Amino acid sequence: MKIIFLLVGSTDKNYLQEGVADYQKRLIHYLPFEIRVIPDIRNSRHLSAEQQMEREGKAILDQVSTADELVLLDVAGVEFSSTGLAAWIEKKMVAGTRQLVFAVGGPYGFSEAVYKRADSKLSLSRLTFPHQLVRLLFIEQLYRAMTIIRGEPYHHA
Repeated sequence: MKIIFLLVGSTDKNYLQEGVADYQKRLIHYLPFEIRVIPDIRNSRHLSAEQQMEREGKAILDQVSTADELVLLDVAGVEFSSTGLAAWIEKKMVAGTRQLVFAVGGPYGFSEAVYKRADSKLSLSRLTFPHQLVRLLFIEQLYRAMTIIRGEPYHHA
C-alpha cells in the first residue's frame, strides 16, 4: 500500500519542515510514502473563505484518482488512539488498499466537493491546531503506527 500525504500550501516554519522531513525519511523504510504539496492560492486575500476553499478543493480533487481512498484530516472525523490508528491502517493494508491519501486542507478547511468525495474523516483531537502543525503531528502518528504494526519499541504504551 502506498500512502500519499496531500497538503494545501507550503510550510514557512523551518522547525516544521525539518520535523516533517525527518519522519518522511523514517516512513519510507516501511512503505511507499509521498508528500504532495498543493501551492498556495494566489491573491487569496482578495477571495472569500468560500472561494478559497473551492479553489483549494478543486486542486485537491485533481490530485486524487477514483481508485484512491481519500481520508480527510478533519476536526469532525473519527478519533483513534495511536494503537487504534495502527490497527485501522493495518486493516487497510490487509484489505488490499492500493493507495491511501490523507489530506490536510487550507486554513478554512475543505470544500463541499471534497467532503462529498472523501471516503472517511480522521480527527487528531477535538482541539484545534494550525493546519501547518497538523502536518508534523500526523506524520509522527503515521510513523508511530508503522512501528506499532511492526512491533518495534518506538511506542511505549
